[in-house]
Amino acid sequence: MKLTWYGHSAFRLDTGNARILIDPFLTGNPSWTGGWEGPAEGVTHVLLTHGHNDHVGDAAEILKKSGAMLVANFEICMYLVGKGVSGERINPGNTGGTVECGGFTTTFVQALHSSSINTGEKGNTYLGNPLGLILHFADGRSLYHMGDTDIFGDMALINELHAPEIGIVPIGDRFTMGGAVAALACKRYFEFKKVVPCHFASFSMVDQNADKFVAGMDGGSTEVVLPKVGEAFEI
Repeated sequence: MKLTWYGHSAFRLDTGNARILIDPFLTGNPSWTGGWEGPAEGVTHVLLTHGHNDHVGDAAEILKKSGAMLVANFEICMYLVGKGVSGERINPGNTGGTVECGGFTTTFVQALHSSSINTGEKGNTYLGNPLGLILHFADGRSLYHMGDTDIFGDMALINELHAPEIGIVPIGDRFTMGGAVAALACKRYFEFKKVVPCHFASFSMVDQNADKFVAGMDGGSTEVVLPKVGEAFEI
């Protein structure tokens, strides 16, 4: 399983026959200046955690060019259909639901955040509830992209139900939990084999490094993987 971070919360996951982009905020991403065409090459699925501009990003353009499957909440799916994305290639769901994606499933779980998009025309458009995404793969592996969230007690239930091996965890503070709280969430509620921090070192208002998270994870059995922007790594 190969993972590539493009800064902020944007990832590409290559596994089996699936080429998955999660929250493809590429154009305008302060951490990434390479455009969206390279990261989107051969993409089969686009997964979105919530409707903010810095997560939806280039999804409409990528989906229209690639014909990839869109996996997101119902409101985001309908919004992007209105932007020209094929209604035949959407795979909508909502909190608690699981959808088959071909080679893997996606389960939508709670996230403590908000979800709207600024179109620049009529202010913000509401786009449903924010979500975390649990991916279960045919080989038995599982990954949890938390989206943007704070810590919450029902993370214990998420672990009980899904036992994710890999966690992608926001740590930047201000808009999500900070590094110390994110580490507490990982250690108290999960038994991750590996965690990858995100949502930091992008905009100036969020933390510029992962030091607090790394310090908070010290002494545990979980491996912290600090990604480098644009560099693929095995996980």
